[in-house]
Order: sequence, then C-alpha cells, then structure tokens
Amino acid sequence: MAAEKTAKLDVSESIKESPNRKVNLDNILVEEIGQFGRYQIRTLTLTVVVMIFVAWAATEYIFTTARIATRCLIPECEGSEAAEFSPAWISNAVPANGGSFDDCFRFDSINETIRSNVMCPAEWFNREKAVRCAEYVYENTNTVVYDYGLACDEWHRAFIGTARTFGVFLALPIVGFTSDRWGRRFALSLNAVNTAWLGTVRYWADTYYGFVISEIVEAAFGAGVFSCAYILVMELVGPEYRVAAGAMINTSFSIGQVLMALMASVVPNWRTLTLALFVPQFITISYFWIMSESVRWYLSKGRYKDAAEFLKNVARVNNRQLSDRSLQALKENAEAEKIRMASEKEMKAQEPWLIVLVFRNKAILTRCCISPVWWFTSALVYYGMTINAVNMSGDRYFNYMAVAAAEIPGYWIAVVLMARIGRKPVLIGAYWICGACQLGYIFLPQNMFALSLMVYLTGKLSIAVVMMSLYIYTSEIYPTRYRHTLFAFSSMIGRIGSMVAPLTPAFGAALFENFPSALFCGLSVLSGALVLLAPETLGTRLPDTMEEATVIGEKKTEHRV
Repeated sequence: MAAEKTAKLDVSESIKESPNRKVNLDNILVEEIGQFGRYQIRTLTLTVVVMIFVAWAATEYIFTTARIATRCLIPECEGSEAAEFSPAWISNAVPANGGSFDDCFRFDSINETIRSNVMCPAEWFNREKAVRCAEYVYENTNTVVYDYGLACDEWHRAFIGTARTFGVFLALPIVGFTSDRWGRRFALSLNAVNTAWLGTVRYWADTYYGFVISEIVEAAFGAGVFSCAYILVMELVGPEYRVAAGAMINTSFSIGQVLMALMASVVPNWRTLTLALFVPQFITISYFWIMSESVRWYLSKGRYKDAAEFLKNVARVNNRQLSDRSLQALKENAEAEKIRMASEKEMKAQEPWLIVLVFRNKAILTRCCISPVWWFTSALVYYGMTINAVNMSGDRYFNYMAVAAAEIPGYWIAVVLMARIGRKPVLIGAYWICGACQLGYIFLPQNMFALSLMVYLTGKLSIAVVMMSLYIYTSEIYPTRYRHTLFAFSSMIGRIGSMVAPLTPAFGAALFENFPSALFCGLSVLSGALVLLAPETLGTRLPDTMEEATVIGEKKTEHRV
C-alpha cells in the first residue's frame, strides 16, 4: 500500500513538474481521479438497469408474436363457437404430426353436410387426401397470432421481428445526430422515454399492420439507448476496466432477457405483458437528471467549464484530487485535437476516396471482405438461436431463459481468454464449437431433450464469446484514421444478419425443420476459417496508418499500456 501511495505521489508530482505535458482523459482517469471508483460504479449500476429495459424492448416480440398451436375447424363435427381444441375424435379428421396433430391440414371431407354433436367417425373423411384449413381453432389466445389470424402464416408472423430489427437500423443515424447535437445523456433519456411510451401504445394495436408499424417506430426512436449508455460508461471507465465493463453491460442485457421470460410465463397474454414490460420504463425520465453527461462531449463542444466541474465531481466522489494544472492541460489538448482533426479533414479531402485506398492495399481489402462475414454470421446465429429457442421441444419459457443465461459465461470467457491466448484462437474456436453444436443438434434424437438442450446452450455460449470478441478484434485490425468507417461497415452488414434472423423459423417451416441449425452451422464454420486470413493482434498497439495496419501481427510492435 505504501509503495502504491508513493507511486501515485510520483505521478502527481510529474504532472505538476511538466506543465506542457500532453494530457488526455485517459491520463486523468488513470493518474488522478481513478479508473473505476464509486462514481463509475454508480454510472454502471444505472446502466445495468437501463440495459435490462433495453433487453425487454429488443426481444419482447419473441413472446408477443410466438406461435400458437392450431388445428383446422371441422364444420362437419363442430360449430365455430367454443370448439374444444383436442376432442376425442380429432385423429379421425386431422393427420397426425409426431405426437400431436397437424396445425394446418385436415383430411378432405367425403360429405360436407354439417353434423354437429356427434363423434365424427373416420368414415366421414378421405384419409388419403389432406387439404389446408379454411378456419382454425387456437389452443389459446395469448399472442398476436390469434388476434390477427396468423395461424399457419409463418412469414407474416416472422416478419414482425424483421420489421423491429429494421427499426433498429433506422435508429443509428437518428441517435447519432441527437447525441452529437444535444449530448449523450439527452439522447439516452429521450430514447428511453420513447421506448416506454411507444411500447405502451402498442397495447392498443388492433391490426397486424398497426402492430408492425408500432414495432418499427418504437425501435427507430428508442433503440439508441444501448449505444448511448455503452458510450457513457466506456468514456468514464479507465482503460484497464473497459473490457470488463463491456462484459458487464452485455451480462445485464442477458439478465434482462431472463427476467422477461419469467414475466411472460406469469403474464402470457401479449397485451398485458406489453404493459408489464413498458410501463416500468417510464422511470427512465429521471435519467436526464441522475445520469452524467459525457465529458468527451463537453470537450468536443468547447464546454470546458462544464467538463472541469464534472471531472472534479468524479474525483470528489472517488475520494481523489484533480489538479487545476491537469484540467488546463486537458483543455489545451482538446483544442489541439480540434485543430488536428480540422487539418486531417482537409487532408482527407485531398486524398483518394477510402474505397480506392482499400483496393490499393491487399491486406486491408482482405479484411474488409472477411470482417463483414464475421459480423453477419455472429448477428444471424446469436439472434437466430435466441428466436428459435421458443420453438424447441419442452417449455418455451424455460428454454428461452436457459439460452439467455448461457450467454453470460460466454462474455466473461471471452474477456479472460482473449488476453491470455490471443484473439484469433478465441474466435476460431468459438465459431467452430458453435458450428459443431449446431450439427450435433440436428442429428440428436428428439426424445433426448436434456442432451439436445445442453448442446444448444453450448452453441449459444460460443456465439456469445464471438459477439464479445468481435467488437475488440475488429477495431484492432483497422488503422485509426479509418477505423470508425470500416468498423461501421462491418457492423452494418451485421445488422442485415439480425434482420434475417427472425425469418429463420419461417425458412425452417417452408424448407425443412432443421434448416436454421444447418444454416448456422455452415456460416459458423466458414467464418471461423476466414479468421485464419486475419492477423493476430494480442500485444500489438493500435495501428494509426494503412501501412502499420498492413504489417500488424508480422512483428511485435510496442505493447499497449
């Protein structure tokens, strides 16, 4: 402890003795106000709460639009009012489907005369010819499938999830503009409140298209919460704790999914569940006052007084001291950074387009071709496995909770292994283990439920490792000047994967039952193989130029601090 205090005093003295020393926010976090003190813990706690709400909003459609078991209405044997779902005679009129009966077909009638209140014998039907239902009997009325008449209309049902994800895609530029113009805290609060009231309004959606539009609008104007909260935490936590903080944010999202499944099991009706999920989110109105603003946003806007007051408050709460000399150096550094960025912008205007630079550099071109495949695969498999969990045999609520909980160890495994064995082995191993699990799940007998679930959960854990690792690895293989643009390109392709994911149950119904698992297996194996074409980045510093990015991994450059 004494040595640690002496080291801190030495750092403080070095700052005082070097008035012209270049100081950035990371220096201040590490050397003066603390990388992960009480203030950061408070901010992370607030973020955990809002991440749980984000999980509810992002995945509620999995339960509100879930399949309902159906069968054909048999007018020869029953009336449309109060028809029993599974009468004793049903096997005479409806083909068998495994241990139950078919959802969408019935045997053709030999004589269509209505003869209700009888036992409906098999002789009344042509058991060699199956026809589609004209009307349906539903097992329950819990989801929109009943309200909007979506029995056996798998494409319309699955499209709701795709529409929701498209809304998230629209949210990116909206929240980017809002947060840059009025601040991260304002954008977070606005998006969170929009999620609350737009989600609540969905309770009154009386038509299919009204429901779809409500999903798109709520996502477009509310889904920016995740990125705002993530940035606020990452900007305030010191470098040594950022990966762990990111894992904690992802963990809270998974906890939110588990809690949502618990609520859905208690409140199965979709309208009541909608109120239970979205009304509590109105408490996020308070975030505009209790959440801190981004200090980096203050600096970017030239609001140095606000930035100084904020950092002094962080130091006070963390029981640390912040020198005025450091604040002045931080201000000067921020001004110099603005000048540098303006100069860089002018230089970029004179340079060839980025796409030309990429095509001139074979190594960067290769990464620009393969990294979008990684992101597409990870998003498709991650969300696809989550969505398909409710269609597995067994209790849908338990299956979903188990699959969501399986993500949590995956995030922390990624944190530990990436720092010890490298980025590539973690990604390759996780992709291929996921692919192997998908293949094994296809061939396991349906009656081996426990083993099938274990294999499925291992696959979900593996893709969670990939999701956590990709954010770090992709940012490390591109040069600083173009990192954000090239990273955003890969992420954008990943969004396409998340939009396709809700349609995978419909593809399975149209093609063959195990098509989603076969698709996930093939893409996981391919993506793992493509990682072999990229460099290892463990122990290397972030490249600043195209030339540095090209040779990364070929030789050990200076280690990150």
